[in-house]
Amino acid sequence: MLFIDYAIVVVYLIALIGIGLYLQRRAGSSIGHFFLGDNKIPWWALGASGMASNLDVSGTMIIAALIYALGVQGFYIEIRGGVVLLLAFFMITMGKWNRRAKVMTLAEWMEYRFGSGFQGQTARVLAAVANLAFAIATVTYFAQGAGIFLGEILGIPADAAAIGMIALASIYTIASGLYGVVYTDVFQGFFVFGAIAYVIYLVVTGYPIPQEFAVSVPMGDGSFREIMTTREAWTDVIPDWKKDLPGTYGQYSLFGIGILFYLMRSCIDGMSGTGGYVIQRFYAAKNEREAGLLSMFWILLLSLRWPFVISIAIMGISYGASNQVIANPEEVLPIVILEMIPTGLKGLLVAGLIAAAMSTFDSVVNAGAAYWVRDIYQRFLKPEATEKRLVWHSRAATAVIVVVGMLSTYAFESLNDVWGWLTMGLGTGLIVPQMIRWYWWRFNGYGYAGGTVIGMSLAILQQIFLPELSELWIFVGIGSITFIACIVIALMTPPTDEEVLDEFYRETKPFGFWNTVRDKIDALEIKEVKKENRRDIAGLFLAVPWQLVLFLTTMMFVTREWDAFLTLLGVLIVLSVALYLVWYRHLPGAVDLALASDGPEEEAAG
Repeated sequence: MLFIDYAIVVVYLIALIGIGLYLQRRAGSSIGHFFLGDNKIPWWALGASGMASNLDVSGTMIIAALIYALGVQGFYIEIRGGVVLLLAFFMITMGKWNRRAKVMTLAEWMEYRFGSGFQGQTARVLAAVANLAFAIATVTYFAQGAGIFLGEILGIPADAAAIGMIALASIYTIASGLYGVVYTDVFQGFFVFGAIAYVIYLVVTGYPIPQEFAVSVPMGDGSFREIMTTREAWTDVIPDWKKDLPGTYGQYSLFGIGILFYLMRSCIDGMSGTGGYVIQRFYAAKNEREAGLLSMFWILLLSLRWPFVISIAIMGISYGASNQVIANPEEVLPIVILEMIPTGLKGLLVAGLIAAAMSTFDSVVNAGAAYWVRDIYQRFLKPEATEKRLVWHSRAATAVIVVVGMLSTYAFESLNDVWGWLTMGLGTGLIVPQMIRWYWWRFNGYGYAGGTVIGMSLAILQQIFLPELSELWIFVGIGSITFIACIVIALMTPPTDEEVLDEFYRETKPFGFWNTVRDKIDALEIKEVKKENRRDIAGLFLAVPWQLVLFLTTMMFVTREWDAFLTLLGVLIVLSVALYLVWYRHLPGAVDLALASDGPEEEAAG
C-alpha cells in the first residue's frame, strides 16, 4: 500500500476510537447501559451493528476460500454457520420470545425458565461458564484471522498484526460497552458498504469468469494441489450429491449428506435461541416489534456479504489466470487486495475489512463479559455491589477475555479448523440443551446443566484426542450423546416448579410439548396462543428458504448467469410476498405494545 492508503486507514482508526471514548460516560452509569444500552438503541442501529459483527475478516477469508475452490456451491458448506441462518428463526420467533423475558443475558434467562431455586441457579452458572468459554474461543478465531489478513497486508508477523488490531478495538470496547459497539459498528458500516459496492462494481464490469481455469486446494500436509474446472461447473447453483475433492476438502466429498447435516445443525441453532452477541442485540431491543424488525434488517444487510465474497473469488481466479494460481485458498482475500485493487481505494477496502474485523471482536467480548458480571459476580459473589463497581468488573472481564482468547490461538493450525470446531464441535455441545429448553415442559435446570457440561467436555476431548475427526462425525457424535444425556438427566431429577412453568409459558408463548402446562390455562387465552403458534410455524417454513434464496440471488447477479438469477429472483419475490402476509403484517404495532405495558418496569424495558 502507498501513503494515501495508510492515511485512510489511520484516519478511520482515530475516528473509531474517538466515537468509543465519546460514549464512555453514557455507558459507565450502570451495567444496563454498558451491556444493553438501557434498551434505548433503535432497531436499525442494532441490525446494522449485527451485520457488521457477522462480516468478520476471518469468516470472509474462509468463505472466499470455499467459493474460490468449489464455486457457488461453496455457499452450501457455510450453511454450517457463515450463512447465519439462525437469523430467520430470530425474525419469526426467537427474537420476540427472548425479548419477552426482559433479562440481560442468556444465563439470567435460565432462572426465568427454571426458577430461582437450586436447579435454576445451577443452569445459570453453567450457561455463564459455557458462554464465556465460547466467547474466548471466538476471540481465538478472530485473532487468528485478523493476524493472517493484516500481517499479509502490512508485511508484518501475524501475531503482531493481531495484537495491534485487538489492542485498538479493546480501547473503545472497554470504555463504552454496547453503546460503543453499536455506534462504532454503524460508523464502520459506511466503510464496509463502500468497499463492498466498489468490489462488486469492479467484477461485474471488468472480470468475466474464464471458460476453463485452475484453482487450488490444501492437502493437509502444508502443500496444495491445483485442480481444473469450468465456468459451467463453478457457477452451478444446484448442489451435487457427491464431489471428488482431494486433501482437507475431501471431508466435503459426501456433499449432499453434508449439506443436510449443516442445515439440520443450523436449524437446531436457530431453534435453540443461541447466545453471545447475537442474543444480546435482542435483549437490548426496545420491544418485541423492534426485535423482529432488527432481524429482518440484519438479514437484508448481510445479503451484501455474498456478492462481495464471490467477487473476491472471481478476482482471485482472474489473478491466477494471468499470474501464478493462488495456492492457499485462505490467502485469496489479502492477495486480491494487494495485487488487484487500485491505490486509494485499496486503503478504503482495507479500512472496511478492519472495520468488519473489529466489529466482530467488540461484539463478542462485550457480550461475553456480561456473563461474568451479571451471572456470576453480581448474582453469587457480590449481590450488593454498586453500579460503579459492576462497571469496573465489566471492563476488567472484557480485558481478561481478550488476553485468554489471544493465548488460545496456538491450539489450531488453520482458520477452517477453528471455525469447524466452533460450529460443529463446541457449538453443537452447547445448542442441544439450549434447544430442548424451549419445547419440552419436563426439561429442567439439571438436564440443562448436565447436558452443557457433557457437550462442552466432549468437544474439548475431541479436539485433544481426535482432532482429525470430520465435521460430520463431530456433529453426529457430540449431538447424539448430549441429547440423550439431557433427556436422561431431566427424567432422573425433579421437574421445574409448576408456578415457574406457568408464568414462563403465559409470558413467552412457545410451541412444542407443553400440554401439561397448557391444559391449566383459560381456553380463550389458549386459542390466541395457538393462533400465534400456527403463524410462527408457517413463517419459519417461509423465512428459512427466503434467506437462502436471497443470498444466492445476490451471488448469481455477480456471476452474470442471468437464467439462474432470474429464476431465483422470481422465487424470492414469491417468498417475500408470502412472508409479508404470514409474518410482517401481524407484528404488534406501537399502540398495541403501549396498551400491553403494565407498569414502569415494562415501560423502561420497552
